[in-house]
Amino acid sequence: MISNKLSRFNLQSENLNEKVMTRINCYPLLAILLICSISATGQKTKLEVDVTHSIAEIQPTMYGIFFEDINFAADGGVYAEMIKNRGFEFDNPKMGWQQPNSNSYGFNKKSGIANIIKSGTDTSSNNFCRVSIENDSGYVLINEGFRGMGIKKNAKYRFSLMAKNSKLAIQKVRIHFVDETGQVLGECSITPAARDWETYTATLVATETNPKVVLKITFEGTGVIDLDNISLFPVNTWKGRENGLREDIVQLLADLQPGFLRFPGGCIVEGRTLAQRYQWKKTVGPLWDRTLLINRWNTEFGHRPTPDYFQSFGLGFFEYFQLAEDLGAEPLPILGCGMACQFNTGELVPLADLDPYVQDALDLIEFANGPADSPWGQVRNSMGHPEPFNMKYIGIGNEQWGPEYIERYAIFEKAIKEQYPDIVIISSSGPFPEGDFFEYGTSELKKLDAEIIDEHYYNTPEWFRDNATRYDDYVRGGAKIFAGEYAAQSVRTTSPENKNNWECALSEAAFMTGLERNADLVVMTSYAPLLAHQEGWQWTPNLIWFNNLEAYGTANYYVQKLFSNHRGNELLAISTFDGKVVAGENNLFASSVKDTHSGEIFVKLVNTSDKKKQLEIDIKNQKLAGTATALILSSDQLTDENSFENLKKIIPQESELSTINNQLSLEIDPFTFMVIKIGLE
Repeated sequence: MISNKLSRFNLQSENLNEKVMTRINCYPLLAILLICSISATGQKTKLEVDVTHSIAEIQPTMYGIFFEDINFAADGGVYAEMIKNRGFEFDNPKMGWQQPNSNSYGFNKKSGIANIIKSGTDTSSNNFCRVSIENDSGYVLINEGFRGMGIKKNAKYRFSLMAKNSKLAIQKVRIHFVDETGQVLGECSITPAARDWETYTATLVATETNPKVVLKITFEGTGVIDLDNISLFPVNTWKGRENGLREDIVQLLADLQPGFLRFPGGCIVEGRTLAQRYQWKKTVGPLWDRTLLINRWNTEFGHRPTPDYFQSFGLGFFEYFQLAEDLGAEPLPILGCGMACQFNTGELVPLADLDPYVQDALDLIEFANGPADSPWGQVRNSMGHPEPFNMKYIGIGNEQWGPEYIERYAIFEKAIKEQYPDIVIISSSGPFPEGDFFEYGTSELKKLDAEIIDEHYYNTPEWFRDNATRYDDYVRGGAKIFAGEYAAQSVRTTSPENKNNWECALSEAAFMTGLERNADLVVMTSYAPLLAHQEGWQWTPNLIWFNNLEAYGTANYYVQKLFSNHRGNELLAISTFDGKVVAGENNLFASSVKDTHSGEIFVKLVNTSDKKKQLEIDIKNQKLAGTATALILSSDQLTDENSFENLKKIIPQESELSTINNQLSLEIDPFTFMVIKIGLE
């Protein structure tokens, strides 16, 4: 019966559309009509919540965020550097740089030309740019940024570069914001007064708002000057940190109130090859000592190639730990286990050669938690954080499967537990939520007494609705569950046509009531991917979209926010009056929690049908404060989505409710998710 009803989820008659539009005109809040007495027409669904019957403790880590540098999430995204290829270290060292008045096949007497000089040493910064200016009125060097550069009127931007002016031939370096017509929208200059390498800084102030400027560099004087590490950041960054993170994007993350921050991925952990794997030790320490690496999403999808996608590691492991601390979230680093991505080369490190990989894990724990005078604690201390980060969790492997993973995981687990027995280790059940790999991995990990097993699900909206009871019958007493990556796919996994539409978000809300109802087993959950650039993305759907000026949360984002902001700390039973869980019968889903700190209960309700429902909720065994608040997320069209054209098409609306004799009577509209906050006396 449930499946038949769910199959009608997408069917909306013209009659229904007319009714819904009429309702919108009458009730701006869309989703709810609370009345003291319900009309006799239509059947009530009666639910009850026992406030004194706490089923399980809800972990502070229940709802978190999963960060991976995909879709320009780091460079070109939350890491606020505006210069692409600032150190001339890309595979094509001039990528991102243009010399419009120069010709590689001429002497450029009327301008000049830049050439890349290799240092000849195998270091993190191999290259610098040697500019030979023949005519300073004709030579121009331009950086295009990450799909342009977004600037805001009156905002300040910090420019810096390293220069070596050996013969003092160049008197000034001028820096300009330039729009597509050539108009200058901000400028500054520096005087390169040193014959040897020196760092210079200056500040630009934007005179207009523009999402697509470029940075133009010109020179006064003729001769040769060497340049490196050309950088540009907004002065206004998250927490005002110099050369830090984009404030608007991080604020969206902070508003989720995440319980943990998983980083740096994701498939990016493994790399397409072992040589291209993520190596955390190359992402800490002085910025210019960090080794640039091609991003594994650079050429992953033929339909969305991004050949200019590299990792500068300006957002490295220290910055991830710092961000987690800022957000009040537990840091959860994921490390490779000697296996390249099995969707790519699947290269394996022989077991006999695995020690350096295991040592990386042990050293990471020391970096995060060790005393400031320990070898890796000293590195953390030198970066300005003498206090430990108090890391509690570490993940070994990402979406790995098969016997090759199990035998490598066992080696990591033994070494970590011998030295750090209190660290909780996250293991992987593979990329799919069912099938041979999943069954084998889960079975073998349980034999190893795995603590938390990471499960991933990218599937249709119907799958998410059908699987709201997935964990109801899981065996208790062993490993806990981390729902580490999930998102409903409107078309199919990896399709560029997937949308962050309301059907997907609503179906995820229905599924999340099942996660919450099983909070004794499910202790961590996170949607993925997290971030995507409007033009630089490879994967869709995503939780947050941004361009060079703006960022917005999708409908899926607001589902996550409503759950996370109303996590509570005790799970309560909510059921029909005949004792059934509310998990899809008649297209209704529900969960309920109590927050003992605020003295409230939070009832989450999801109506996935095209019919409004009349509900009566009986709150048992504790007197209510008399008022309640409904936070309502709804849209009459399942294809609706937020966008840059309409950032807030689907956002929570608030309505005050009344309670009578410890009961709530209400109507919940079609295609609606709501959280009811009820105060307790």
